[in-house]
Amino acid sequence: MMKGVWGIIAVFLFSNAVWAKKMRWCILSEHERRKCADLAKALAATFSPTATLYSQLSCVKAFSTTDCLSKIRNNKVDLVTLDAGEVYSAVKQFGLAAVAKEIYLDGTCTLAVAVVRSASSVDIRSLKGTTSCHNGARWTSGWNLPLGQLISQNLLPWAEGQPLSLAVSNFFNASCVPGAGTMTFNNLCSRCKGQRSFVPQRNFFCETSHNEPFYHNQGALRCLKSGAGDVAFVDHAALNRIDDKMKDEYSLLCTDGTRAPLRSFRTCNLGRGPGGAVVTRINNQNLARRFLTAIQTAFGRKGTENQRFQLFDSSVYGVGDLLFRDVTDKLIILHQGTDINQVLGLDYVALLKGLRHEGSSLEDSVVRWCCISDAEQEKCEQWALSIKSDPLVCVSASSMSDCIEKIKRNKVDAVSLDATHAFIAGKCGLAPVVTEYYGTKCEFSGGEPLEAKDLSVYSVAMARRSSKSVYVGNLGGRRSCHGYIYSPAGWLLPVQRTLSSENNNSIFCEPNQVFSKVFWKGCMPGATGNLCKVCVGGTEDAATKRCSNNHNERYYGNMGALRCLVGDPSGKSFGDVAFMEHHNIESNIEYLSSSGWANGWTASDFELLCADGQRASLTEWKNCNLGAIPPNIVMTRPVLAARIYDFLIKSQETRPDSSFRLFESQQYGESDLLFKDATRCLVHTNHMDYRTILGEDFISQAESIFNCTHSDILQFCNRDVCSIF
Repeated sequence: MMKGVWGIIAVFLFSNAVWAKKMRWCILSEHERRKCADLAKALAATFSPTATLYSQLSCVKAFSTTDCLSKIRNNKVDLVTLDAGEVYSAVKQFGLAAVAKEIYLDGTCTLAVAVVRSASSVDIRSLKGTTSCHNGARWTSGWNLPLGQLISQNLLPWAEGQPLSLAVSNFFNASCVPGAGTMTFNNLCSRCKGQRSFVPQRNFFCETSHNEPFYHNQGALRCLKSGAGDVAFVDHAALNRIDDKMKDEYSLLCTDGTRAPLRSFRTCNLGRGPGGAVVTRINNQNLARRFLTAIQTAFGRKGTENQRFQLFDSSVYGVGDLLFRDVTDKLIILHQGTDINQVLGLDYVALLKGLRHEGSSLEDSVVRWCCISDAEQEKCEQWALSIKSDPLVCVSASSMSDCIEKIKRNKVDAVSLDATHAFIAGKCGLAPVVTEYYGTKCEFSGGEPLEAKDLSVYSVAMARRSSKSVYVGNLGGRRSCHGYIYSPAGWLLPVQRTLSSENNNSIFCEPNQVFSKVFWKGCMPGATGNLCKVCVGGTEDAATKRCSNNHNERYYGNMGALRCLVGDPSGKSFGDVAFMEHHNIESNIEYLSSSGWANGWTASDFELLCADGQRASLTEWKNCNLGAIPPNIVMTRPVLAARIYDFLIKSQETRPDSSFRLFESQQYGESDLLFKDATRCLVHTNHMDYRTILGEDFISQAESIFNCTHSDILQFCNRDVCSIF
């Protein structure tokens, strides 16, 4: 019965005349040849003779994974399973395609860990000058994630224009990085033990082959155990291969400088990355998919014939991870045309580009700043002309959320974000570089704590003094002005107050719905419906649709909310209450009067609405506000944090012959362009987590809202490669 079923499957999958073609697997050692040969025998014994593709699997020897890629490209072999870092090279440099992705027993991703002997004193911050063992050159857990982490923490110096391999060679005293032989820096191979030969086919020294004793995860741990290295960079699954009796002899290095036992790998690691994948030639994808589907159906963990052969088990061969990783639960067969970003994830691909896996390019020599309006673009271009540092390129985006997505997609490098958007960016995998500082002193000693009062601004509600009946708790049916959607002052904090007696906002999910119920209409740039009806759009070159989520909407931001409160120059389209940040209110009022927008208005014409229902003058913001707001944070991809920091520090150095001011915006007709105008300097914070900068109180408020509020940008960020398959 079973043979009849497999005969039908074989005919269904492999009809026509393609069955005479062999599938050729690239193998890297005698151990792998034995497993491959056993697979070939199992195929021949399982499938009908008419399905000759199954019964004619051949195993082709190569001396390294790079040799495998060359052989696949040259049609001398068809398939090989690679680490994710090599999958990227296979696609980008060899023109191959990924056809299946390994899914592991504990998820789709691997965690990079740094293992040291417990008796040593090494930590993540004292790795310079040590000896290192890596599972493979450009491998996810042995190279890309650890180096990305060291670079992002500014622990690994990497000079502009310098090959990364040279920087690594200078950082470690000696290493074994299998596959690094092509990188030309012998220090990276000096601790390897493979056989040397001038004949490539017989040379296994420092190669990505099981014939190099220190290759792969087991090899890197062997390197550490033998004393050839002080630290081994492997993935978390390799820890299971350490004998339970010996696990106390080893520890993990954590990113905060501490150490932890091996069992703590989920909280003490150097980052997570995608698992391995099978690659083939582009014109061989359909056959490869069918072949992989068939062998998994037969010999996978739930295979109908796995008593004959186990695809994801190498224990009987004395070496682990042959053909596939032994922790593989199943293969996901990828659809035709699946983009490499989907296979590996945006974060990982951005990391590889940051590590210059495709070589140097123009992008590596410039900083691309995100601008969300014509006014920001103009200021950014003036900034570019005034600095003596890396070239600055100003890239247009439609909103702060769009900036976050563009940074994630590697289309732009950095932007300064308000607290709510910094929270979103942190969830999106971006990292802090600097924090805007609003105090008076800008010289800080190394360990000097920053005062919260010098970092925070406050959310305030403001009304015209003549509108005596307007106060917090009596805002139902009014017209509202909000800086923009997701703004801390105009969106997140106000919704947590009882704005009107008719609408108790103790449950504040979906703030837009709350505001729509409380207010008759308003202007909240980036929103829809009634919350856009008071907005007025842009003019001239900045003409845009009404309610756009940037400065091209004249009621956007703090200046915009103030404009909204006083109304447009015709005296129409105004609000009864404005939610904004406290800083620069008086100077913005003066600007609106001097610019001709609203003649005759002074600070005395407005009052603050306090949370308890009282009113106060504009100078009383310390006691009359809706809550403190953490500072803006410049965010980027982690691997770029050190370079962006260096760029910004140079930008703060004002050239004597330049009239450009980084923290002034009114000459461009707006306020808070690129940075808040209240900023006095930028403070180095890329050693801190974004949650630490924002503070647990703000984090708690943001999470309580976003846990039950739909957000397109967070939905985009949550499409993680570790969960999409």
